[in-house]
Amino acid sequence: MEEIRQAGDADRAEIQALVEAAYAIYLPRMGRRPGPMDDDYAARIAAGQAWVVRDEAGRLLALLVLERQPGFLLVDNVAVAEAGRGRGLARRLLDFAEAEARRLGYPEMQLYTHRTMTENQAIYRHLGWELTRWATEKGFERAYFRKAVA
Repeated sequence: MEEIRQAGDADRAEIQALVEAAYAIYLPRMGRRPGPMDDDYAARIAAGQAWVVRDEAGRLLALLVLERQPGFLLVDNVAVAEAGRGRGLARRLLDFAEAEARRLGYPEMQLYTHRTMTENQAIYRHLGWELTRWATEKGFERAYFRKAVA
């Protein structure tokens, strides 16, 4: 099974490419680039917020970005490459995020996704996340979710 590890500087260019590809399908739905496509991954890596999964051949399969917030751990980004889909990586990354939240002493995790990313919303609900609100922020219509840390 592939290992989840903290991202390093050598991962940055591949992370950006993975995010571009993973979110490209949403561009026609959203009409603009989602935030993760323009995130500063060098800063995320330097802050220890980015985690990656590579396969046995060294290909980057997935990215997780976790951000500490007052009272909760924010799952800021989960992106899976096409080559990694269908392997349960999103679930593994969210389980990892929960373990990190527990380790850091957070009582809950939160995340948000765009209104048009309905597939992601279904995954989150299936994995026990609760929809808490809908809001427009930075010009994006977002669905906000939370999950208590078990």
